[in-house]
Amino acid sequence: MTRARLSLGRLGERLAAERLAALGYEVVARNYRCPAGEIDLVTRQGEAWVFVEVRARRGRARGTPEESVTPRKRRRLIAAAQAYVQAQGLEAAPWRIDFVAVELSPRGELLRVDVIENAVTGC
Repeated sequence: MTRARLSLGRLGERLAAERLAALGYEVVARNYRCPAGEIDLVTRQGEAWVFVEVRARRGRARGTPEESVTPRKRRRLIAAAQAYVQAQGLEAAPWRIDFVAVELSPRGELLRVDVIENAVTGC
């Protein structure tokens, strides 16, 4: 992965965490990794555990952030969330997978940070 992509990803995660905190989410962990995959942000909103996928895009040459989550990525997110729930003994707790779309202009100006609740179904 190029330095520019890593930098964009870190920026996207920071902006997403700030937006989520403003909405009352508590960030519990960042970049949770397990054999099933990775979760960008593990958060809580009230009693619910919320696993957050962050997608950042600079410009729309490759589509919107929302369009970048493939069916394969969705399956991996569900598997990683289930692994976290089991590892933490949270089987009885409500949980969901949200998505945060971060879009910047080609020049790097922030255009939007949108939180989409229950973006990945099948949980």
